[in-house]
Amino acid sequence: MHIDVNHLDIPGFQQNLIQWYNENKRDLPWRENQDPYRVWVSEVMLQQTKVETVIPYYKRFMELFPTLHALAAADEDKVLKAWEGLGYYSRARNLHTAVKEVAAGYGGKVPSSKKEFAALKGVGPYTAGAVLSIAFEKREPAVDGNVMRVFSRILLVTDDISKPKTRKSFEQTLTLFLEGVQPSEFNQAVMELGALICTPRSPGCLLCPVQMHCRAREEGVQENLPVKAKKKAPAVKKMAAVILKNNNGQTLFHQRGETGLLARLWEYPNLEVPAGQTSEEVLEAFLEHDYGLRASIIKPLQHVEHIFSHLVWNITVYEARLLEEEQLHSKGEWLYLHEAERHTFPVSHQKILHRQIQREG
Repeated sequence: MHIDVNHLDIPGFQQNLIQWYNENKRDLPWRENQDPYRVWVSEVMLQQTKVETVIPYYKRFMELFPTLHALAAADEDKVLKAWEGLGYYSRARNLHTAVKEVAAGYGGKVPSSKKEFAALKGVGPYTAGAVLSIAFEKREPAVDGNVMRVFSRILLVTDDISKPKTRKSFEQTLTLFLEGVQPSEFNQAVMELGALICTPRSPGCLLCPVQMHCRAREEGVQENLPVKAKKKAPAVKKMAAVILKNNNGQTLFHQRGETGLLARLWEYPNLEVPAGQTSEEVLEAFLEHDYGLRASIIKPLQHVEHIFSHLVWNITVYEARLLEEEQLHSKGEWLYLHEAERHTFPVSHQKILHRQIQREG
């Protein structure tokens, strides 16, 4: 696939875009300087997460781990707790592993070589391009969905942006746009344009600083681009979770396994409810089989829906009563709520925990 740029006045496009960026860019905490560590953390947090959501997390993360060495030396539990609520916890684990690699192998200095930086755990082409261009002024494109949307419209690209070969074509083409400019400024200007003006729906073409360069606007098809194959509808699972307390007032929790979705995070006992069975009977059998506890389900307390990219959990939370105090299997753990709060929970189970704390005051 070849992307045609012959029609475009690249120097004029660069000038219009960068001038607009310098006059309109948002004051964001990770733009205070070009510290590679700070830039790297921000880029990992911003993947699949909105800027407004990231800002308070980023500020707190930087207070807890102000340097790469501080993050490398931190316990994983503390790192995950600081990440709690951002989701996609593999990002945090990969970042933690990668900064340890930098601390051990590069004396704590983030490598400016693409080969070395891209070899670190969890660093894909976009992260490599963003960090190397923003922190080190390397002529590296930073191509994500946001950037492909902007340039699909500017260059009238009708190829499916979800295909790897389309992304590759954008990476090759955008290298041309990094000549004669500061890469950090240009790449962030494109990101900012996509966030503020060239939005997924109802792009603000009348306010766009590069509207005169945009072929999609010229053709009146800006709202039809980019082309992206529709994802399959996420699978919906009916789930049941249980709040069960012992005679000491402690609640039953468990930690997920080492691998898979939400690995090593904490949660309330829960499971999928098979079709044709009631949540109550499934939960009672589950508690006895998996935890060695005989309990009676009393009533539903709460409903929580959690949407992953590929999956929806519809969770009904039940209150249960312990019928007799028995030895707990190793899978679970009795915790007071103030102890549970120190652990990291997925968003769905944070909601359950916060509601239980509110109820019990």
